[in-house]
Amino acid sequence: MAKVVGFNGNAAVAYAMKQINPDVVAAYPITPQTDCVERFAEYVSEGLVDSEFITVESEHSAMSACIGAAAAGGRVMTATAANGLALMWEMLYIAASMRLPIVMMVANRALSGNINIHCDHSDTMGARDAGWIHLFSENAQEAYDNTIQAIKIAEDLGVRLPVMVTQDGFIISHAVERVEILEDEEVKNFIGAYQACYPLLDLNNPVTYGPIDLFDYYFEHKRSQIEAIDNCLPVIERVGKEFGELSGRNYELLEGYRLEDAEYAVVALGSTCGTAREAIDSLREKGKKVGLLKMRCFRPFPRESVIEALSPVKGVAVLDRSVSFGGFGGPLFTEVRSALYDAPSRPLIINFFYGLGGRDIYPEDIEKALERTEEVVKAGKIEQHIDYLGLRE
Repeated sequence: MAKVVGFNGNAAVAYAMKQINPDVVAAYPITPQTDCVERFAEYVSEGLVDSEFITVESEHSAMSACIGAAAAGGRVMTATAANGLALMWEMLYIAASMRLPIVMMVANRALSGNINIHCDHSDTMGARDAGWIHLFSENAQEAYDNTIQAIKIAEDLGVRLPVMVTQDGFIISHAVERVEILEDEEVKNFIGAYQACYPLLDLNNPVTYGPIDLFDYYFEHKRSQIEAIDNCLPVIERVGKEFGELSGRNYELLEGYRLEDAEYAVVALGSTCGTAREAIDSLREKGKKVGLLKMRCFRPFPRESVIEALSPVKGVAVLDRSVSFGGFGGPLFTEVRSALYDAPSRPLIINFFYGLGGRDIYPEDIEKALERTEEVVKAGKIEQHIDYLGLRE
């Protein structure tokens, strides 16, 4: 029987880290992530884990230490948010390029300026091309579950890539929810013993990490890295199914809600998906055939699954909680629109920016987005591809 506890998102991830018992955790505190590493540090001080906890002077140093520990042959984890993620930006690329299976929780937070500590997705979206796998969590339960799965995904011999597990800052990280936790032994057996690949500390088989790599072979190495992340989708699906068999909570690349007969759909990430369900249920009561496509896996982008889910609908409202300045729409919009370009049936797609800097999103806002999408479809053309929800006039 599952044990039920009251955890906020930070506590849920810290507890998952305790059960995973990584060899090394190197982290620097930054709101709204701080509570997570503080709790894990308590587990270390109480002797409940064997982890070496490294306190560093910056997030750049945190990821540098993680890279060194992972290259040495250890199971490694960390956590950060917003400006901290931006500060380690250089090292994110190095971790992925070296194929190091580091797992990092990111409490999504707006990037300065001006100074803001609340939720949007500009931090991880800024790192979306760094070569990491990105898994989005809707609530504290998923933050816990995704963290455990991320270890098995990252360390799969067909993957060997770092994974970001995101949760919306404050909305999830600081809100206490009902969370079902596994037994320590169940987690241990699920993730298995760590199997190092080409560890630096194997003195009998010396290897080199990070040599100079100019135009003679750099291109080929990037090509192999492209293949590596593109081949991750079946592993993510398999691990999600295996976790479902263990916990009763099955995970896929994406999740549809009332999409079976939907004519209009909203696409969203993170905690907003719970709000979207309320809006969809309300519109269904009014006779509107609407549904939700929740994107759990953003990198690698599950193109075929998106096409299958959205091709049958007439119109799509894509919700972005971050801006791609100067681009044609937000990060999620451009991915969804690109995927549907070759679809057998292409719905009309509108991008809605919302929630920047932690501004609340309400079911009524999502209802308006779906209603506007329906109006555009009936008009037969889109005069304005980009709109805003909850923006003051």
